[in-house]
Amino acid sequence: MFSPLIEDLIRALRCLPGVGPKSAQRMAMYLLEKDRDAAGLLASSLQQAVEKVGRCSRCRTLTEEAVCSLCKNTRRDHTLLCVVETPADVLAIEQAGNYHGLYFVLHGHLSPIDGVGPADIGLDLLGERLAGSGDESESGAEHSGITELIVATNPTVEGEATAQFIAERARAKGVSVSRIAHGVPIGGELEYIDGGTLAHAFNSRTVL
Repeated sequence: MFSPLIEDLIRALRCLPGVGPKSAQRMAMYLLEKDRDAAGLLASSLQQAVEKVGRCSRCRTLTEEAVCSLCKNTRRDHTLLCVVETPADVLAIEQAGNYHGLYFVLHGHLSPIDGVGPADIGLDLLGERLAGSGDESESGAEHSGITELIVATNPTVEGEATAQFIAERARAKGVSVSRIAHGVPIGGELEYIDGGTLAHAFNSRTVL
């Protein structure tokens, strides 16, 4: 129905999460028919990002610098390290505004069935961080050693397995390990909460 170039554009847009054939077609038609300036800006920005954005050598989040701004920030608590699955998790925690330590991004979770092992998610590099290697920042400032590892992987079967794996190895290096709490959300009503979440909330209850 469409020319080869338009078909290629629609196919490319379908790689985005949640975008099906119809949505991709509408996006392509909008950009080509109504806003070619935006299409050009999108293409240029995407090309620049693909060429220049990589991973921070310390925390592995996405950045165009060798060491990201969070890792270089001397005002953050360099004794705290929060382990997350994706760069989007870093953004979510930063937007919450109550954590001021450092991060380590796994870019996934352990999944033996899919052939994803410890090295595939950077756990060898995490081990080096916990052992104290690389404690000097790019600016030359000395960092204190990690005293607490906060595991903030997702509350899925794979996320929990990954958390346990990380915790065992961190404790073996003498690092204190904590897990972010999961349970009833603020503003939630118990009658609408699933059983698994309620069970986790009861098991993780705290003293008032």
